[in-house]
Amino acid sequence: MAKHEHVRVAVIGSGFGGIGAAVRLRREGITDFVVLERADAVGGTWRDNSYPGCACDVPSHLYSFSFAPNPDWPRTFSGQRHIRAYLERVTDTFGVRPHLRLGHEVTRAAWNESELRWDIETSRGTFSADVVVSATGPLSDPKIPDIPGLAGFTGKVFHSARWDHDFDLAGKRVAMVGTGASAIQIVPSIQPKVARLTLFQRTPPWVMPRVDRAITGPERWLHRQLPVTATARRGLLWGIRELQVSAFTKRPDELGLVERLAKRNIARSIKDPVLRAKLTPSYRLGCKRILLSNAYYPALAQPNVDVVASGLEEVRGNVVVGTDGTEAEVDAIVFGTGFHVTDMPIAARVFGADGRSLAEHWKGGMAALRGATAAGFPNWMTIIGPNTGLGNSSMILMIESQLNYLADYLRQIDVLGGRTALAARPSAVNAWNRKVQTRMERTVWQGGGCESWYLDANGRNTTLWPGTTGEFRRETRGVDLSEYEVLRAPAPVPTPTPALTPTPTSVPAAAAEAAGAGAGAKAAGRSRTGSGTKKEAVQ
Repeated sequence: MAKHEHVRVAVIGSGFGGIGAAVRLRREGITDFVVLERADAVGGTWRDNSYPGCACDVPSHLYSFSFAPNPDWPRTFSGQRHIRAYLERVTDTFGVRPHLRLGHEVTRAAWNESELRWDIETSRGTFSADVVVSATGPLSDPKIPDIPGLAGFTGKVFHSARWDHDFDLAGKRVAMVGTGASAIQIVPSIQPKVARLTLFQRTPPWVMPRVDRAITGPERWLHRQLPVTATARRGLLWGIRELQVSAFTKRPDELGLVERLAKRNIARSIKDPVLRAKLTPSYRLGCKRILLSNAYYPALAQPNVDVVASGLEEVRGNVVVGTDGTEAEVDAIVFGTGFHVTDMPIAARVFGADGRSLAEHWKGGMAALRGATAAGFPNWMTIIGPNTGLGNSSMILMIESQLNYLADYLRQIDVLGGRTALAARPSAVNAWNRKVQTRMERTVWQGGGCESWYLDANGRNTTLWPGTTGEFRRETRGVDLSEYEVLRAPAPVPTPTPALTPTPTSVPAAAAEAAGAGAGAKAAGRSRTGSGTKKEAVQ
């Protein structure tokens, strides 16, 4: 076990949020921090998700930090390998590597009220920190449903985010469970090599064409020589997506035209009317995340693919059974069933001022002031917290806004001076949450007629931000101290020095009597006024 280490800031996680926080801390002149990462490398979701076909559905020049532009993206929509390499490069370029503590999984973080600090236990030692930044992200802990009989399956089982590269799917019979963003990339990647692919689809997604191409050499050269051209490209991509937001958040009926385009996309690839009916959603486009692929529908039309329009009900030996009774004998089951988003496991490991976990506080639904701070958890901040997700743009924009808020949060603590903590007022958290949820009522995510991973167990959307990224940037420009209670460590009480009493044999009795009377008077004075100074005690 490593020895105990105290730091000003402890960052948990080393994906885009954690690396971004580390870079921002250094740019603010703060070097007394660590990044605690449970894995053996940085990258977050882009390290964990290495399944066949893994790529981003946000354009490359928008899916990067504004302070670290990459003129050499190879494609307009880059793959996992290039995004992970970008994060490694940012880690090195901005001097984050010495702050990393790899293989340090946080098992418990508890607020120490008397010391105004966080006490942190990890798998490889203990730490304490004045401030904790939780950047574990919502797509970090895979979710596999509790399927009866799964434990007795005789074949191979793994989640898309924990892909088993040692298991060769060639010639195998494979069940793919789920039809989210990962599944629509996996299916066309493995379909040509497997003997048979059975897709279990609870709800069909809306899938639009993916306008992807290689970025040419001259384009990359231009971006290197004239960085302003890359900035302009990023700005154009951002602006287009900002204009789309109102259709999702205020006027969902405007999405009807896009729905018709999506249906044409299905019809172009799926000629079988029965299969086409299975793949056509019955809810409003945008209610679930809109997915991008040119290969998904053509893969489903191949003769070695079966689409089961139901969820996976149970497993009997090596036979998978759908809720509609469909059976298939398979050699492997791949789960593309998402992550613990509204019930993030890290919340069960963080304990606040009242000794209760964040998971207990959030039992009725996640809520954080400006998506960052939770009531009862002083000097704790989350990156990509409640209601900061996006349905149509780049999460890097939201992360950078939260980093602005983090920077000002730390500045405010410095200005206040001494051992200080900021605790989000419950009234401020509740007011912010009410405002967000009121705006959410008009959105397609709430009223589009679907069930999605955006919603928690109570049916509330605690995941997405119901506005533009520009609005969020303005809301997180700085910390409003009226929304926080300022906590200060109590000043140490000085220990009084005992009064000096002369030795009786060294002074006459009368002098001794006088000394005793004087000491008694001083003691009485101290009992009325409190502890005296050292000078007062020896006079």
